[in-house]
Amino acid sequence: MMKKLLLIAGIVAMTACTQTRTNPLLEDWTTPYGVPPFDKIQTADYLPAIDSGIAQQRAEIRAIKENAEAPTFDNTIAALDRSGEILAKVQGVLFNVSETDADDALNAVVDSALERLTILENEINSDKDLFARVKRVYNADQSGLTREQQMLLKNTYENFVRNGIDLPDSVQASLQDINLKLSSLQQKFGNNLLAENNAFKDSFGIPVSSYTSAMTTTQDRARREAMFKAYSSRGNRGNANDNKQICIDILKLRARKANLLGYNSFAEYQLADKMAGNPKTVDSFLGVVMEASMNTAKKELADMQKVMDRDIAAGLLPEGSKIEPWDWFYYAEKVRAEKYALDENQTKPYFEVDSVRNGAFAAAHRIYGINIEPVEGLPVYNPEVKTFKLTDADGSLLGIFYCDYLPRSTKRGGAWMNNIREQYVDAKGNDIRPIIVNVCNMTPPTDSTPSLLTIDEVQTVFHEFGHALHGFLSKCHYKGVSGTNVKRDFVETFSQFNEHWAFQKEILADYAHNYKTGETIPDSLVAKINRSLKFNQGFMEGELAAASILDMKWHELPYEAIKDADTSFIKTFEASVCKDMGLISEIIPRYRTTYYNHIFNSGYAANYYSYIWTDVLANDAFSEFEKNGIYDKATAKKFRETFLEKGGSEEPMTLYLRFRGAMPSADALIRAKGLD
Repeated sequence: MMKKLLLIAGIVAMTACTQTRTNPLLEDWTTPYGVPPFDKIQTADYLPAIDSGIAQQRAEIRAIKENAEAPTFDNTIAALDRSGEILAKVQGVLFNVSETDADDALNAVVDSALERLTILENEINSDKDLFARVKRVYNADQSGLTREQQMLLKNTYENFVRNGIDLPDSVQASLQDINLKLSSLQQKFGNNLLAENNAFKDSFGIPVSSYTSAMTTTQDRARREAMFKAYSSRGNRGNANDNKQICIDILKLRARKANLLGYNSFAEYQLADKMAGNPKTVDSFLGVVMEASMNTAKKELADMQKVMDRDIAAGLLPEGSKIEPWDWFYYAEKVRAEKYALDENQTKPYFEVDSVRNGAFAAAHRIYGINIEPVEGLPVYNPEVKTFKLTDADGSLLGIFYCDYLPRSTKRGGAWMNNIREQYVDAKGNDIRPIIVNVCNMTPPTDSTPSLLTIDEVQTVFHEFGHALHGFLSKCHYKGVSGTNVKRDFVETFSQFNEHWAFQKEILADYAHNYKTGETIPDSLVAKINRSLKFNQGFMEGELAAASILDMKWHELPYEAIKDADTSFIKTFEASVCKDMGLISEIIPRYRTTYYNHIFNSGYAANYYSYIWTDVLANDAFSEFEKNGIYDKATAKKFRETFLEKGGSEEPMTLYLRFRGAMPSADALIRAKGLD
């Protein structure tokens, strides 16, 4: 705490010393395309800008409430959607930089900013006078509204209700206190995990992002075991970065919040406004996937044991050795090499990171007709970031894209898409185009080679660019429903759909060139890659389903079942859940509790299942392209107009039925993954 206070005191002092300097976060950005002037923004600028933005939005909310005219969509719902312009600018910059290029001073700023922003959010969500106007619009005749306006109105009204606006003041006060505590704990979880990831790199000389690759290629079994145990115990080592108590505290607060809002569990609360609707539906869905995955994984395990047995016979391993979790990647790769004559050392030279990015661009051009070109001279938050301009086939601007692909100690692990600026139409009728960043942690370059990607990393590039396309192609009027502002168990559909283009023969011809010779990837290798994509899917889907089930089971706990839990509960609960789901001992969930960033420091609590749920939708949607021709212009146009341009301006299943004409089935996923 003392360290944090000293850091904030230093920031305040810096602010006092620079009072004659204009805060760039509070200026109109005259940069090309209105991008943030990253080169001019200082750490000391953020909190004063946050405070100014809070004051602006409070004044805007007050003006909405004090409007003497009868509540209408425009003077209440649209006005609320347009409010907070300064905060939108500041948060778009602050939270992107804090996740990708943070230091102790910036982390202290984020802690303070989150507290202030949570207080403001609590104020707005509990403002009964504001809700009274929203409710009058909601209860009025909506026939004169567009469907997009109806969806924004519905979301706005339900957001108030889901935050307890109709509950007694004392209950609302408790909810606000919970929200503040959760905000602080979630940020602490993320900071601890970043420190743990850096400690892993210090111990093994590789970033966490290279863990899978290292486990695949490391022959030394003892080293593999050490790496596995260090990786799978992050946040659970009893040190200053231990996350066990934080996880328990977060789970208790979430369960208590759900109770106060009238739900039996946090999972029930979370799913009430999602496509799935309730935990029972999700549990049943995941059970089907888990059973199919484990049936396949057991066959994969038997194949790997045969290879290990040969190593035992050759004297390379002791008698009686069995496949352990730290052996899976290594022996799976050996089986793949035998079954498909495919070694990733053969493919990596064709997948230099910039070439793969260009491949994702080429696919978007071929499918949707859009053009992407580098833009030089734009300010960036880190020298490694690259910038691009997207234009439509008619030359109109779609948006500006920032690419940040390589790991560094100041960046959180994983891969994601952020909006620096949302797409929307302002009060003057101007179409404000988005500014979007893709962040990844790909295999870093070495002294002798550039960054060369694994097959999985290639898919990740296409995946994250699929999210970006969802943002860039948005044609909505309101920020609240534009781009990726859709239900959580729908948003991953378009990123997973975009993965289908990564290894199409025609797309590979555009980008997969040997970084040394320039040779295009040979057809024989393309065929091997595509045949191998169904390989090891019992493991891949199994660890994903296991993580999804673990997430659900944590958040299905009623408050009474967890209110007295201590940190020892994490180990026993995890073990019980894994046993009940039928997870074989050679596989662990993709994320264990103490490093499960998606559910403890992101928006996927009781929602991680959405990756599998939307994979069903993505595979089912892609079958429409397979039926009509994967580059069929009419199908691509229909997909773009039905989904990518609509954002959250219509119910997801309505859009899906409009495109496919039938309900999706889990069979599409099971067939696509070879689990049938």
